[in-house]
Amino acid sequence: MLLLLVIVLYPFVWLILSTFKPESDFAVYPPHFFNTSFTIDAYVKVWSNLPLLMFLKNTIIFSGSVMVLSLLVDSMAGYAFARIHFKGKNIMFTLVLVTMMIPFQILMIPLYLLLYRMNILNTFAGLILPRVADAFGIFLMRSAFVSLPKDLEEAARVDGFNELQIFFRIMFPLCKPAAITLCIMSLMSNWNDLLYPLILTSSTEMRTLSAGLATLVGQRTIEYGPTLASALVSMLPLAILYFFAQRYFIQGIATTGMKS
Repeated sequence: MLLLLVIVLYPFVWLILSTFKPESDFAVYPPHFFNTSFTIDAYVKVWSNLPLLMFLKNTIIFSGSVMVLSLLVDSMAGYAFARIHFKGKNIMFTLVLVTMMIPFQILMIPLYLLLYRMNILNTFAGLILPRVADAFGIFLMRSAFVSLPKDLEEAARVDGFNELQIFFRIMFPLCKPAAITLCIMSLMSNWNDLLYPLILTSSTEMRTLSAGLATLVGQRTIEYGPTLASALVSMLPLAILYFFAQRYFIQGIATTGMKS
């Protein structure tokens, strides 16, 4: 376990130490793990050259909105596929799973043209709407709802509950670990996404953290110190979130069992 811990933590420790290295230390061969000297020039350069607070605000709005809407839509779709009987349910669910196998690179040009014709490019609506529903999220929540006993909803119907009341007051609260897992995975995916916001935004005012920080990497040169410092700044909020929510994340994966 100690060996595994060292292997896992090594890149993170190296990242943190490297953000305090002078730029000349990155050209040394063989490379040094520990710093010869410490400087905060990388952080000063990042904060002075980039509007990090604006990038952070855009990322929170984009990722947070997608997380909330995706939780609602994916949960309701997963509940419908798991507990409601309707014609063509299995075919529709199969089509949803098939979309998981289509790479984003195939869809990005049609998606760009669609949003252009809808006149919502370079807007939060254009960033958020295509990510509201996610096939994996539907699959995850369906697996959670399938594992619940049928006696619960039958007893609720006897008490006069309608379908929405059964979902919001009984079924959804029982799937809290899976819901938190979906929130974490959705937030992490959209927070770290580079290609998607880079394509759909054209102005600095709409850039997310990943897309905005990509400007530090030039065509022929790269400033290692500021790039690593910005990567650490971008990573810290997710690391803190995962630290507090990891119990629910592990519990959600364990309890859903990814049932088909």
